[in-house]
Parts: sequence; C-alpha cells; structure tokens
Amino acid sequence: MSGIPCSMAPMTSSSPVSWDGFATTEPDFADTVQRRFRLYKHHVLATLRKDGSPRVTGLEADFRFGEMLLGMMPDSLKALDLRRDPRFALHANPGPDAEMNDGDVRVSGRAVEITDPEVIARFIEEAAPPEPFHLFRAELTEVVRIGLDSDELVIQSWRPGQPLRTVRRK
Repeated sequence: MSGIPCSMAPMTSSSPVSWDGFATTEPDFADTVQRRFRLYKHHVLATLRKDGSPRVTGLEADFRFGEMLLGMMPDSLKALDLRRDPRFALHANPGPDAEMNDGDVRVSGRAVEITDPEVIARFIEEAAPPEPFHLFRAELTEVVRIGLDSDELVIQSWRPGQPLRTVRRK
C-alpha cells in the first residue's frame, strides 16, 4: 500500500492505477520507465486549458511512497488546469541524444491533488521542495515506451487491466 489515501472507487479493468499498482503488475517495464524519467530532471507535461486546448509546460516528476508525484508552484497555470480537469500526459525529457538510445517514454492518466497534511509533511521532510507548492499523485491510464532494437522500432504499451503489449516494426 502506498500510504497515500485514494478517493477513487475500487479498481476495474479501465480504472487508473497508482505507480505502485503499475509496478506490481509490470515490475520490469515500470523499472525501465522510471529509470528513463530519472535520467533528466525536467520533463514535459501536457494539461488542458479552460477552453480545452492543450498546454505544454516543464515539470519535475518524483517517485516516492509508491507513487509518481508531480509538484508545482502555487497557483501555476498547470496546477489550475489539473484542478479543473485532471487529465494529463507526461513525456520524459528526450535529452540531447537525437538517436534516443534510451527510448522515448510517456505516461498519461489523471492527476489527483494530495491535500493530506501528513503526506505533505512527509514529502517536505524527504524531498525538501521549495514551499509553498501543489502536489499531485499520478493515476495512470497508459504507459508507453518506444525504442530501437537493432533495426526494429519497438513499441511497448500498458493499460490497467491489460498485459504489456509489444509491437515490433521494421
């Protein structure tokens, strides 16, 4: 158990899951994705504006308490977007390597704001973020990695309630 309360109904095959829930079902894939996110500090977050158009901004992702956590400055537009509509996509920084030898990774789902004072205090103690801040927990609906294996493009994708799917293309 992650130690972060979840207000969602019990999981069905299409319900979003926590990072820990993903890592439990696909530990090797989760490890690969997490390592890819940890290569760089900043990543690209996509949220939805009031008018439904996309907003793309930089963001740091943190892995703690069995969760993928997204921290933001107070009242930042991305935080306000997520409070209004929790759908998001997070693309790992592609880095300076134009060949993308480490692959291309992205996750999407719902961002749920964490307001529990005990969890916030624990995060402050462990991560020492600049304060004040908003903290969101990622509830995943899809995880994708695209990479190269010799001369093949390898696309791995996972969704809650489904096994890891791998497609190879020449």
